[in-house]
Amino acid sequence: MRYKKLLKELTIKDNFMFGAVMSDEENCRCLLELILGTSISRVKVNKEKSIVYHPGYKGIRLDVYAGDENNTRYNVEMQTLHKPALGKRARYYHSQIDMELLLAGADYSELPDTYVIFICDFDPFEEKKYQYTFENRCQESGSLQLQDGSKSIFLSTKGEDVQNISKKLKAFLDFVKTDNSENNTETEDEYVKELQQSIRSVKEDRNLERGFMTWNDVRTEARREGRLW
Repeated sequence: MRYKKLLKELTIKDNFMFGAVMSDEENCRCLLELILGTSISRVKVNKEKSIVYHPGYKGIRLDVYAGDENNTRYNVEMQTLHKPALGKRARYYHSQIDMELLLAGADYSELPDTYVIFICDFDPFEEKKYQYTFENRCQESGSLQLQDGSKSIFLSTKGEDVQNISKKLKAFLDFVKTDNSENNTETEDEYVKELQQSIRSVKEDRNLERGFMTWNDVRTEARREGRLW
């Protein structure tokens, strides 16, 4: 029988906790700034497309979906298992974002920039890098970009190229890598401290505790029916 974790045992790398913490728009905005290395004024997390189960939310997902002031869309997911075809999974997420916007009446020329971001507790490409960024380029001309507005980013907690990553992003990835149930390891990084406080708040929220139990039941039923997430 598969052991079911309790809410109080979760860390940031658990999908439910990650989704709950990143439903806080300031937490999400700061994370996107760390990853992209650019300033973002504000983000709006679409809670109807987030992992958190709450009476006011619809649906249960494994990822975080957000947009910023420039209408750029972000899909962020925590990955702890090295599943096959991560590249095609990223392609699928990009297509889902585009299809939703086109069905809503947008023209091709109006499609916003999209980022699909996987935070991996493993090295997805075995190149010992903390960050892998992919975009479409012309094979015959390395400098020519397709400029289709889509990028896929894979972060790894197992990177070794410290010179190519900011201190703050490394602090976040080290935090993800930590396997402490409370994840209260002393840190000087202010963003990690904010995440630690957010995790404590989630664990004290009785509504989220009930939501986590429901989410666990849904996942168990999905496994029984062969619909593994």
